[in-house]
This record gives sequence, C-alpha cells and structure tokens, in this order.
Amino acid sequence: MTLSLLAPLTVGVVGAGGIARPHLEAWRHLGAKVVVHSQVGAEEAAGPYGAAVAADLDELLARCDLVDVCTPTNTHHDIVLRAAGAGRHVICEKPLSHRREEAVAMIDACAAAGVQLHPGQVVRFFPEYAAAKHLVSAGRVGAPAVVRLSRRGARPERSWFADSAQSGGILVDQMIHDFDFARWLAGEVVRVFACVTGDAPGPTLGMAVLTHADGALTHVLGGWGHPHESFRTSFSIAGATGLLRHSSGSTQGLALTLADGPTGGELLPASAMVGSPFVAELAEFAASCSGGGTPRVSAQDSLAALDIALAAGRSAVTGESVELVGGRS
Repeated sequence: MTLSLLAPLTVGVVGAGGIARPHLEAWRHLGAKVVVHSQVGAEEAAGPYGAAVAADLDELLARCDLVDVCTPTNTHHDIVLRAAGAGRHVICEKPLSHRREEAVAMIDACAAAGVQLHPGQVVRFFPEYAAAKHLVSAGRVGAPAVVRLSRRGARPERSWFADSAQSGGILVDQMIHDFDFARWLAGEVVRVFACVTGDAPGPTLGMAVLTHADGALTHVLGGWGHPHESFRTSFSIAGATGLLRHSSGSTQGLALTLADGPTGGELLPASAMVGSPFVAELAEFAASCSGGGTPRVSAQDSLAALDIALAAGRSAVTGESVELVGGRS
C-alpha cells in the first residue's frame, strides 16, 4: 500500500505501552495522521512519530476515523464498545478479551453499529508464517499431519501480564498467536490438552496439544523466561510429501524437505524476512475499512483462537483434555 492511500485517514491510537510503538511506526510509514490517548506516557509515545495527543478518549473519538486499541487486555471491552458507539471502525490488539462473553459483546456491538472490528493477530502477517500458509495451501507438503510451534522470550515487564485475571496468562496472552496460526493452517480444533508450569516472577512454560478435525496434531510451546532471555520462534509443518521448517534463530529462512527426493531447498531466505508485519497488518485493515478487500484474519477468527486458549486453560487446571464442538468447549 502506498503512503497516499492512507494520507486522508486519521487514526486514534489508545495506549502508549510496548505494543503501541510498532503500531505508531507503522501508521507513520503508511502516511496516516495519528492521535494518541493514554493515561500514562502519551506525549513520550507520540513525539517520535509526529502524532498529536488527545486529553481523553472522548476527544480522541471525535478527532479520528479509526480507533487502534493498544491497551492492556482487561481494558479492551469498554474501549471497543465506546468506539463502536461513536461509529468508529476498530482495530484491537489480541486477545480481543480474556473473557469470551466480552469478546462476543465487542463483536456484536461493532456489527450493530455497522463498523468493522479487526483483531491484532499479527503472526499471520509475518513473511515466514504467511509463506508457510501459502505453501501448505498449494499442496507442497500435503495435508498437515504434525505441526510444531514454539514462541519464547523474556517475561513481559508489565505486571498485569502475569495476572491471569487481567491477561488470561501465558495461554491466552502469548500462545493465542500460535493457536490462531495452527487453526489457519490445519483447520478447526476439536480437542485440547494443556499444562502450565512455573509462575511469576520466575519463568513460565505453557504446552498445548491441539487435535484438528481431520486428525492433524499441533504441538504448541510457549515460554516467558528470565529478563535477558532473547525472543525466538520456530515452526515445523509435516505432511505426507514434505516438511517445512523455520527458526528465527537460524541463518536459514523457510526450508522445505521433500519426502520422496532431494531437499526442496530454502524457499524463503532469511534476508527476505524484512519489513514490519505491523505495516502489512494495519494496511490490510485500513484498506478494508475504506472499502477495500477482506483481511486475512477476522474478529471471528480471533474469537475461535480465544476459545482454544480458554479450553487450554481449563485443561491445565483439570489435567484432562477438553473437547471443542463447533469451535467451543
């Protein structure tokens, strides 16, 4: 998307924490005008990106065409409902909420107001993940049979992340990215088994096994570690005819190994994995709000990923697998 396409658009960014920064950078790159409101740190966040500051949410809503919610999870519901009531399209960071009833209310309120609601499931926009989805859809490895997804890094500094009453904990806050990707890649999930070990202030590790409707299995590993632990992700996707692999810690990009012949080689070199996925994500959302195409992820997709995460949470408590029927447990 060229800069001129978003030049007339004014975006209201709510929040000034860590996730707001890549959003602000992406909006600047896309040429949108931006207004920021946050109870803390609005001026510091807005300054480097040439954004204006709104004194309160009402002022922000009056000045913008589109609201981008980058606040803690437990505040999403009220902000989205106010934005919908003001007739503004909404982008909301994942998860939409850590409570299903709130996420449904947000979706319903936006639908009733005739505005769009887009979820920040940004992993679908990372080049390696988007390329893997394309290659699987094109049949390069056959139908996925076993998928492994890993996402680990330092524990977030903000204390609310570790409070499951505010964030949903590691399964809902962090691993929902991979739950969404697994469903996008291998289809609906019908059963979840999960466990969580560790707790704040120490490392926390989450593990989940997803059974998909066609019998495919996805293993998801998530971790919040010590403050200096580097962030890294990896995945492998095995089908009858091949294996796709990627690791953010490797010098090799996205690699394909064929089951019946020589290696398929490096399909997406590490050098190609540049550019902000947030730019791609927000450009796609903004285009849709302006009458463009349908984005690759919807609010219903994010709700389905939340259902998987919440089922994983129940499994971690009970020690038993949880069945999902029609996407819900």
